[in-house]
Amino acid sequence: MTGVPASAAGGPSAAKGGPAGGVSGAASGVAPSAPSDAVSGTAAEVRASAVPAAGVVVGAASGAGVDSGSKTARGGKIAAAAVNQASVWNVANLLTMLRLVLVPGFVALMLADGGYDPAWRSFAWAAFAVAMITDLFDGHLARAYNLVTDFGKIADPIADKAIMGAALICLSGLGDLPWWVTIVILGRELGITLLRFLVIRYGVIPASRGGKLKTLSQGIAVGMYILALTGWLATARFWVMAVAVVLTVVTGLDYVRQAIVLRRQGIAERKAALEESEA
Repeated sequence: MTGVPASAAGGPSAAKGGPAGGVSGAASGVAPSAPSDAVSGTAAEVRASAVPAAGVVVGAASGAGVDSGSKTARGGKIAAAAVNQASVWNVANLLTMLRLVLVPGFVALMLADGGYDPAWRSFAWAAFAVAMITDLFDGHLARAYNLVTDFGKIADPIADKAIMGAALICLSGLGDLPWWVTIVILGRELGITLLRFLVIRYGVIPASRGGKLKTLSQGIAVGMYILALTGWLATARFWVMAVAVVLTVVTGLDYVRQAIVLRRQGIAERKAALEESEA
């Protein structure tokens, strides 16, 4: 009699315990684990999606930096070009411009009152002397103070040839100087200038000491012919001009020789570089 109630009593207890154990098992096993996995998975997805987003932000920032750098570089080039353009107005180039302006003034003074008045010829000599002196200073200033510009490279030789050519033509036109002297000097100057441009792709022909002596002798001789000299000075200027003509011809031939050598060297170097690139 006592066993049955005991088992019966145990039944309800077990019944009570079964559902309770199931509920606790479900509460401890299933219910907590599912939200934890969901949360951890969501966090992983957030981190994974954050990495490309960060890459996009970094890429955009670096791209902006590149664009900013390129804009800065372009701005620097524009500013440098503006500075170079402004540097055309320097002392050396202003002296070159002065020589160009002196050319028509010199011609007017040289031909004033028929071209034979000693006073007007003295004024013309002064203008010629200023032009020749500025020719010495502008080149020195340009090289010493880094004032070399493309304008100066072109305008300086033009100014030199203009003032010398104007003086020679005026003297020959007035009958003070034979035309063949003018033709020889101007022909040499124009020919050598053209030759320099033709071989500039191979290199630059440097100014020689003979060329400087030629320029000096030409300036002195032409200056003496501009002045209305008489006596032994008139005889001396003939010999000074003879020296100038000889130096003009000799240095001209030397420039031709240098141009030929420079061209041959340039062609040989280009040929060797081409063969090396093909090999």
